[in-house]
Amino acid sequence: MTSYLIDHTDYRILQLLIEDATLNHKDIGSLVHLTGQAVGARVRRMRELGIIEGYTIRYNPLRIGQSIHAFITVFLSSNRDHPPFQAFAKAHESVTELYRISGEGCYWMRVRTVDQEALTVFLDELLKYGNYRVNLDMGQIK
Repeated sequence: MTSYLIDHTDYRILQLLIEDATLNHKDIGSLVHLTGQAVGARVRRMRELGIIEGYTIRYNPLRIGQSIHAFITVFLSSNRDHPPFQAFAKAHESVTELYRISGEGCYWMRVRTVDQEALTVFLDELLKYGNYRVNLDMGQIK
C-alpha cells in the first residue's frame, strides 16, 4: 500500500470532515482560509488518492432499540471455515464491524442486537463456525 503525503491544510480539511461530514466546502474554507472552490478541489484530490474513501454518519443505537453492544473474538474450528464464516458475518445485520486479527483468536467483531435473546440466537448461529469469547459494552469512555 502506498502512503500519500498531504500538507497541513489538507490534513485540517480532513479533520474537519471527520468531525462533521456535513460541513460544506465554503464553511470549511472559512476555517482553513481558502475558498470553497479550493477546498472542493482538495477534497476531490484526496478522494482520487483514496485518502477519503467515503462519508458516513454517527447514530445512537439505543434510540433504535439496539441495547446490546458486544465485542466478540471468534476462534474458528478449521481453516476451511474462513470463507463461510466471512460470508455469514458480512450478511448478518447485527455485525457492524469485522476484522481478521493476529494473536488470540481469528476474528474480532462488533455486534449490536436489540436484546440478550437476540444476542443468544446470534451466538448459537456462530457456533457453526467455531467458538467465541464475548465482552459486553459497559459504557463508552472516548
